Amino acid sequence: MNLSGRSTASARSAEAEPLNAPLFASLIERLEAAEERCVVLDLGAARTETLALFGRFRARLDIVDLAEGLDLLDVDDPDVLRENVERLLPPRRPEAAHLILCWDLLNYLKRPALSAFMTAVADRARRGAFAHALIAYSSSRMPVRPACFVPLDGQRLVNVAPPDAERDAPRYSPEDLANCLPGYKVERARLLRNGMQEYLFRL
Repeated sequence: MNLSGRSTASARSAEAEPLNAPLFASLIERLEAAEERCVVLDLGAARTETLALFGRFRARLDIVDLAEGLDLLDVDDPDVLRENVERLLPPRRPEAAHLILCWDLLNYLKRPALSAFMTAVADRARRGAFAHALIAYSSSRMPVRPACFVPLDGQRLVNVAPPDAERDAPRYSPEDLANCLPGYKVERARLLRNGMQEYLFRL
């Protein structure tokens, strides 16, 4: 497990409004009922709160701080893009991922990068694996940098990132996601109170 030096949620996070995430909660319920060890690929920063939640289960947590590597995915050459994707992701292992936590990071990938990255993720996941994502939906604007969502418990998430400048949101439609995520199908989708669409994809 690769851990970066991130502290627990600060006083700022205590002021943030928790977000009910029913599809995330459904994944935690699955883990609670699982009898086998689960491999989780977390595409966010290493956070004490996330480690504590998944530490309750028989789980291996592989962490890839994708926000730190976004510049590597903003390239036009498809060969360079594939090379950079492989640099960011952990090597393929015999024990493939059961669950991928995408948080809001897919909003920050252009379509070619989104397709290349999630195809490489699928190569590291088992058949039937789930991918959880938060997609900008209602608002045409989003922060310049990805949020930093942490679980308050098995049902609620909170963004502990400081306020940031904004940029245009891609507002990927279900059709966009279907085209960019070959091999994934939408298992469930829910519109959340903050205007984001919560997705649960399945390989």
